[in-house]
Amino acid sequence: MHDLELSEEQRMIRDMARDFARGEIAPRAETMEKAGWIDDALVAQMGELGLLGMVVPEEWGGTYVDYVAYALAVEEISVGDGAVGALMSIHNSVGCGPLLNYGTQAQKDTWLTDLASGQAIGCFCLTEPQAGSEAHNLRTRAELRDGQWVLNGAKQFVSNGKRAKLAIVFAVTDPELGKKGLSAFLVPTDTPGFSVDRSEHKMGIRASDTCAVTLNDCQIPEANLLGSRGKGLSIALSNLEGGRIGIAAQALGIARAAFEAALVYARDRIQFGKPIAEHQSIANLLADMHLQLNATRLLILHAARLKSAGLPCLSEASQAKLFASEMAERVCSKAVQIHGGYGYLEDYPVERYYRDARITQIYEGSSEIQRLLIARELVNYPL
Repeated sequence: MHDLELSEEQRMIRDMARDFARGEIAPRAETMEKAGWIDDALVAQMGELGLLGMVVPEEWGGTYVDYVAYALAVEEISVGDGAVGALMSIHNSVGCGPLLNYGTQAQKDTWLTDLASGQAIGCFCLTEPQAGSEAHNLRTRAELRDGQWVLNGAKQFVSNGKRAKLAIVFAVTDPELGKKGLSAFLVPTDTPGFSVDRSEHKMGIRASDTCAVTLNDCQIPEANLLGSRGKGLSIALSNLEGGRIGIAAQALGIARAAFEAALVYARDRIQFGKPIAEHQSIANLLADMHLQLNATRLLILHAARLKSAGLPCLSEASQAKLFASEMAERVCSKAVQIHGGYGYLEDYPVERYYRDARITQIYEGSSEIQRLLIARELVNYPL
């Protein structure tokens, strides 16, 4: 995207994120992957730079400009490391977003400033072992007893689950009401009965902690109900656009890192008397990769502009997420191919990029779900 299409503030945020990713994140990425953990000091730096409060207004210490700036920043951070991009995107979209949009003034005053500054990281406890895309099919229960909500159940694939200080937990409060019987709760993770069972060992984004969580007679005050009773499903689905824009930007960042690594390698690698970048077969691969990256960015920023303007953009965000995630796997695969046998070794980062990209087609709504949502919008598509 040409800088002429960006405001000065958007350029400054993008450039700040790029400098931070290059100087602080990328040099630690391999070490963090092996440790299975993102450096605490790095997360603190992200908070100080305002990267963890990008959807939160200044009133609560956030740095909200618009979703264009947010998407650009997530892309740059993900170029440095897709796992750090995951933490940033998930914390902003489903950590801060629901509290911002549905929290009471007291709830916001208690938590939102710490979330926006990175003093506290948020997680989103919706998915269960038997309930993924079917978000309303939950078994976790919440019962009101003597002014306390008591939660019991199990959650799966909780990103930031080990690091988080605040969990947004979805549970059934009124089973007889079906989809209208779900509610959302603010649960401090140090509450007795809230426990992280394990951190999952994943194919990619290994530095991002993904956990299984159990709630065993976990008691929270009645005031920790988020939004109205029975509005849990609406809250869970309310931030789809922002979340998908973030994951699309993460996928774009991972793919761009792979492309840039492949371009450097192709310029330096000499075969048959010249750099392989000058051989037509490799040049064509690089041209296709560059094209797909630029096309993806336009889709993402179009959805981001609609979101910033307060306009409906469910289909546009789904299109951006679907295209970006599937593009990322293709581009990362080509980057491995350009490296030849070296691309299959852990010595070169394209091996990690290829693994990291795969998850973007699954979480925040699988590719199958994105196609379903896009197709639904076409029923009333103007011709």
